[in-house]
Amino acid sequence: FDPDNTGYISTDKFRSLLQRHGSELDPHKLEVLLALADSNSEGRICYQDFVNLMSNKRSNSFRQAILQGNRRLCSKALLEETGLSLSQRLIRHVAYETLPREIDRKWYYDSYTCCPPPWFMITITIVAFFLYNGVVLDRFVLQVSHPLYLKNALLYHPQLRAQAWRYLTYIFMHAGIEHLGLNVVLQLLVGVPLEMVHGAARISFVYVAGVVAGSLAVSVADMRAPVVGSSGGVYALVSAHLANIVMNWSGMKCQFKLLRMAVALICMSFEFGRAVWLRFHPSAYPPCPHPSFMAHLGGVMVGITLGVVILRNYEQRLQDQTLWWIFLSIYVIFVLFAIFWNIFAYSLLDLKLPPPP
Repeated sequence: FDPDNTGYISTDKFRSLLQRHGSELDPHKLEVLLALADSNSEGRICYQDFVNLMSNKRSNSFRQAILQGNRRLCSKALLEETGLSLSQRLIRHVAYETLPREIDRKWYYDSYTCCPPPWFMITITIVAFFLYNGVVLDRFVLQVSHPLYLKNALLYHPQLRAQAWRYLTYIFMHAGIEHLGLNVVLQLLVGVPLEMVHGAARISFVYVAGVVAGSLAVSVADMRAPVVGSSGGVYALVSAHLANIVMNWSGMKCQFKLLRMAVALICMSFEFGRAVWLRFHPSAYPPCPHPSFMAHLGGVMVGITLGVVILRNYEQRLQDQTLWWIFLSIYVIFVLFAIFWNIFAYSLLDLKLPPPP
């Protein structure tokens, strides 16, 4: 079709090929390719653009196609599709739960292959569960807190803040089975669908950024307290998702979205209120206080800044977004500030810290 090897063919020839071989293509894929032909004002189609679309690669050519061919692509809503298998209905459900635009939902539904699966959130959950219940406690603990959670090399403790891995590994320890249970439920119900749509790289970045911000926030604002639990990462994901729903309220077509938001906010408020109450309640294991609640707030701040930018636009590259660079710069500045604070502030303030566990 390109005897001169120019890398281009005319849009007329491209359209005739689509009409001739369209029955062999998935209907959604055919819609995107026709939109590409409609959107090209130069009268020719680039071979690389065609390859990008057929290989499900997010690219400028796809964005141009869906913007110019919006009317064609939205001719039939994804919810009107019938005869879908259970797995197809699940993918469609995830698309409507997380994406505000019909174009993005169709594109995701057409391109999702479950390869790789949402491994990050599942792995984090399994590791946290078994480290807490198996390695550390060797049994289930049905009480508010247990002294053994302090006696490990993973939690953050102000006396051991020089051991840098603790700012991250504290997520694998929890202060009780109810603390672990709430975090596990939230990160599976919210994190897994988000990872299915946005991929492990984006979701893991939001999660880890929330975790690090949580421990650093504690080291700055609640300097005497230890930290355990994955609330920083969980709250980053949940707050980013809820903020994305609010910002795109009219476009979100998920069922019972108001009820879902209310349930998520109630669960988060209950867990946060429990953490605040526990922090100021007399410790059952003096002189070490109960874990801090500041990690929750650090996670929320990451979620409504970096998280919102990452989840806001399904197909847009992060490096093309000005807000991404602004919020990333703010986050880096905060991390650098917290590092210097940990190096100098503790000695200058002459705090009396609890002894290491």
